[in-house]
Amino acid sequence: MTGERLPQAEGRPAAEGHAGHRARLRRRLLTGGAEALADYEVLEFLLFAANPRGDTKPLAKALLTRFGTLSAVLNAEPGALQQVKGMGEGGVAALKAVALAARRMARGPVQDKPVLGSWQALLDYLTIDMAHLTVERVRVLYLDTRNRLIMDHHVGDGSIDEAAIHPREVVRKALDVGATAMILVHNHPSGNPEPSRADIEITRRIAEAGRLLGIVVHDHVIVGRQGHASLKAKGLI
Repeated sequence: MTGERLPQAEGRPAAEGHAGHRARLRRRLLTGGAEALADYEVLEFLLFAANPRGDTKPLAKALLTRFGTLSAVLNAEPGALQQVKGMGEGGVAALKAVALAARRMARGPVQDKPVLGSWQALLDYLTIDMAHLTVERVRVLYLDTRNRLIMDHHVGDGSIDEAAIHPREVVRKALDVGATAMILVHNHPSGNPEPSRADIEITRRIAEAGRLLGIVVHDHVIVGRQGHASLKAKGLI
């Protein structure tokens, strides 16, 4: 019949609504600066890649409810992310790719430069890389005579005591790679970066072992969600 209106395809209004919402988010992202999007909207946008047509806002808000902050979501383990209803491998991969990109960006200013002269950049890199870990991780940054990074060595996971980190092995590794200095790094999953007695004791043991062979321990940096602590700044080494 002339003038008869055909039934609207089922689901079309919702799809059009999602498309319009996404377009508005995109415009705000491109023109609004660093604070253009709320944290849940950033997650919404990242999840678009894994869900090209659906509404990602409920999932974005569920992730923030579960993990607390945008940083915690991006740094969460894949298995933990998939425990949130609606998160599949595609969504997890989208978030982990962004977290990886953030780490690579933060690492750039630290590479091939004197670490002591790029201290804030180093702290930023370590915070992005370690502050949200759920296990205690020990690393040693080995430096050359110009204090440039030779090796970022993952020593192991676990409490920082002689069961996890052996002073002689740390110093031997420095000799193997030709390092003349090092910075010890580990994180506190509790979030509080204040050094424990074990942290102080193992640092002094490593510093003493290195001193005998002309290898300097510049610092021991402890990273947590609440900030960082420097044993050198505290006068503990």
